[in-house]
Amino acid sequence: MYPVHDVDAILLLSLSVAAKRRPANLESIIAATDLAHDAIPNPIRLSDSFNRLSSYGLILEIDGCYTLSSDAQSMMTNQRKKDDSLKKLSRLKEHLADYYLKGEHITVDVFSKDIQDAISAYRAEKKITLRSWLIEKPKPIWISKKDLVRGASLPAKRRKI
Repeated sequence: MYPVHDVDAILLLSLSVAAKRRPANLESIIAATDLAHDAIPNPIRLSDSFNRLSSYGLILEIDGCYTLSSDAQSMMTNQRKKDDSLKKLSRLKEHLADYYLKGEHITVDVFSKDIQDAISAYRAEKKITLRSWLIEKPKPIWISKKDLVRGASLPAKRRKI
């Protein structure tokens, strides 16, 4: 596959995380992208990447959700588990550079407006979950030992022989 863009590898990596059990919608793909890469790429570049990878048969659409094809899954299984995300991205780009088109595939059209809507929905959901962290925790009430024991003497330490 030529040329290989960074967004292609980011999209495949995030789609492998999001669509692990079942096909993933755009919001879960955006959440996985933010989790794996700590940033969300431009919606236009993501849209082009969806188009490129689906024309090569690496991304499939199933009922409005997206999943990896068997070729893309084999690329992901060749990744090492101990590598960090940057190393995984570079290895995935190498696999993509060595990949050749096998037959004709249906191109998935994901528009940048749909991706932008998914990004804004993800950010709105992220803001709602962050508000719970801003609530002050109640401070513990400190009780002295004297008040806790209330006059009972504490046992003395005994020496072990």
